[in-house]
Amino acid sequence: MAGADPVPPLPRLLIDTNVVLDVLLDRAPWVEDATALLDAIAKGQAEGHVASHSVTTVYYIVERERNRAVAATAVTDLLQLLSVVPLASAAFQRALGLSLRDCEDGVQAAAALDIGADCLVTRNAKDFKGAPVTVRSPGEILALLARLSRFGGYRGPK
Repeated sequence: MAGADPVPPLPRLLIDTNVVLDVLLDRAPWVEDATALLDAIAKGQAEGHVASHSVTTVYYIVERERNRAVAATAVTDLLQLLSVVPLASAAFQRALGLSLRDCEDGVQAAAALDIGADCLVTRNAKDFKGAPVTVRSPGEILALLARLSRFGGYRGPK
């Protein structure tokens, strides 16, 4: 239809490992917001991405806390819900250059930058202090998605 507003793009979110683990391991008090965020992604309200190294970390931690079968199911479900951001040596070099306290947090930030994420979603925002990415909690993203649904969709990063 000529003259109609184009459909606004969905928010592109890089989901930190801790948010995924909060859901899979039912970690209170974070599980509620983390689950609601993944549900919103499943409903197509946002694009969800996870850094490739997070997949093995999730498997390892879930296997240690539960068992191998639960870990395999968790990773299978994760791969159906979130797109995996491939990481090459340049991403790891970029992560080291960010000079964050934890190299793994730097890799998360580098993955977010690689895909042009609007936000890196984590419950540990302080770990990303100084990173050149917008960092939000699952609760903050849920509030943003609620506002966007009332006002016709996503219009770009704020």
